[in-house]
Amino acid sequence: MSARSIQSGTVYAVIALILSAGISGTIFSDPSTRAAFDSAAAERGRIALTTKAFNPAVWSLNAYANAWKRWPGVKDKPEDYDAAFREHYGLHAAPYSNNGLPMGMKQGRRFFYGKGIALDCLLCHGGSICGQSYIGLGNSSLEIQSLFEDLNVADGLPSELPFTFGQVRGTSEAGAMAVFLLGLRKPDLSLRGPLLDLGLHDDLCEDPPAWWLLKKKSTMYHTGGADSRSVRSIMQFMMSPLNGPSDFAAAEKDFADIRQFFLSIEPPKYPFPIDTDLAKAGEVLFSNNCARCHGTYGPNGHYPNKIVRLEQIGTDRTRFDGIEARFGEYYNRSWFAKERSGWLTDGFAAKASDGYQAPPLDGIWATAPFFHNGSVPTVYHVLNSALRPKRFTRSFRTAAEAYDTNHLGWTFTEVRSTDSSSSDIERRKVYDTSQPGRGNGGHIFGDHLTDAERGAIIEFLKTL
Repeated sequence: MSARSIQSGTVYAVIALILSAGISGTIFSDPSTRAAFDSAAAERGRIALTTKAFNPAVWSLNAYANAWKRWPGVKDKPEDYDAAFREHYGLHAAPYSNNGLPMGMKQGRRFFYGKGIALDCLLCHGGSICGQSYIGLGNSSLEIQSLFEDLNVADGLPSELPFTFGQVRGTSEAGAMAVFLLGLRKPDLSLRGPLLDLGLHDDLCEDPPAWWLLKKKSTMYHTGGADSRSVRSIMQFMMSPLNGPSDFAAAEKDFADIRQFFLSIEPPKYPFPIDTDLAKAGEVLFSNNCARCHGTYGPNGHYPNKIVRLEQIGTDRTRFDGIEARFGEYYNRSWFAKERSGWLTDGFAAKASDGYQAPPLDGIWATAPFFHNGSVPTVYHVLNSALRPKRFTRSFRTAAEAYDTNHLGWTFTEVRSTDSSSSDIERRKVYDTSQPGRGNGGHIFGDHLTDAERGAIIEFLKTL
């Protein structure tokens, strides 16, 4: 799928402001190869992440103030506009000083125009659970497509984007962003002429993983094709055409600290009562049925960093196929892959895997929905494939009443059919597993369990 023509230079710049899911890194399965944690660097990284705008702002402050004019059925600006803006687009209050803006947005410099709205990593990696915002929790409520369209129109720009940024609410086309943005660069990260076709697919429906999992992983991203030590890989969201090679070089030290901050993040504790006896029984069942791929927990816990072959896991392969070899080959020629010098390699080069990475399950209670594409709303349905909903929706609110403590995930409503007359934003609220990239099959490893056994495992998972 090729990108549509860019409508204007400003829209072109808007596209480049979003965090992408890069694919880089030689796979190292030995956790001892990871760099040591540096608490002082982690604190510097937290400050850098929450205070600095690493991309120039493209939208004006007025675009934020006037986005409501595109909201269906809204005739007057809501009284508590900041809260209404967050709810409409699935964004969350920043747990740090941020000029009233939600996580993922901050004030930044505009060329010749003073201050404006810049975007950062927390748009996709700043989430909320039980009404509390957390840095590093994937944002499972995000309505990214309408956000970009509405801010464009509020600034007098065309609403049409060069590809679809979000096919279904709560997911994003992070892989497409990475492919598109790198296609605008030469290997030294200077801008090139025509867009290089690296195989753009915008039907991957990616669910962002929690940052706190990185500390256990030697590989990262859904396919495990990246070395978790890579700093430059997490800088890909800086590929705005308004940033040049010198901007990447200047920011690399900050991102080394930001990566250390990722390693400092701990998952939120389960806030509801836990049946400790049932959890102990569930731990045994988990050990016998799940630990081989997802690891063991506690003081002597071990995470195997296992890539499960597609033929074995059986989950939707669209994300796996959607980042093509030509992207990886070009990435390996670029600045991103030349992070360090060594005897056998001069960086963290892209490397293909043969499946999806089975993630650690720390804080799993907070990370619904599940699978790499967010196609399964609760842990119970992960463990019982026969009852997974084929088409469902939810409120996309994150207060406690939206959470299902029995099944460990979001409450949802099954939908029999999609109303063809619905607006695009309403259509994206329905997760239709028959659509490309959204299949909910595979991972049938819990199907042989009884409901009582599933309940015990769920109780154990609450303790992680």
